[in-house]
Amino acid sequence: MGASEAAVAADGTGEAAPRAGLSGGRKAVSSGSWAVLVPALLLLGSAIGQWVTWLGVVVVMAVIAVAAWVIGGVWHRAGAATLVSFGGFALMLFAGPAVYEAYMTTVGEPVDAVVTQVADRDQRRGPDMFCTVRELDGGRETYEVSQQENCFGQARPGDRVEIRKDPLGLLDPRLPDSPDQRNTTEITLAVTAGLTLLLAGGTFYGGQRRRDR
Repeated sequence: MGASEAAVAADGTGEAAPRAGLSGGRKAVSSGSWAVLVPALLLLGSAIGQWVTWLGVVVVMAVIAVAAWVIGGVWHRAGAATLVSFGGFALMLFAGPAVYEAYMTTVGEPVDAVVTQVADRDQRRGPDMFCTVRELDGGRETYEVSQQENCFGQARPGDRVEIRKDPLGLLDPRLPDSPDQRNTTEITLAVTAGLTLLLAGGTFYGGQRRRDR
């Protein structure tokens, strides 16, 4: 008797028996692994985007695509897949600035500098600010930083500021916060943490409630 005949005989109804799903323990381990891996890779891609924007976007898009395929296509949980997809895009918007701000404020080297120029490159799309700053000590290097590095027009040409430099030299310096920007880093980190937990929970739920077809 062949394998297909044995399956029919075991079912007793003339139809092949459904495939056995994963055991509870294996399913929990699999779901937990994906719940850790997906947010971790999204955070990594967001961090890379602060260094090389296009590379970070490629990493994040690839992670979201794979996660949506696994959760929606393999596990057949469309709702969880939608949640993870939209949550992944939201996390990308907050995680990059959160990682950059936390990194620069904790390990960034403080350097005295002076603002030499502030420019709005494209007023048709709204504020698009760029600040040029020059070190006052050391090599007196000059940097042009954008809104990504906290240039929002809070400084004027001639203002002396304390910038934060990346000790590894990979990221552009960050301008200090203005008085009305207090707690922005903490808020960004809190939102990032909340979205990370949401993605982890959604992925774990999708894995635990997967449908074997």
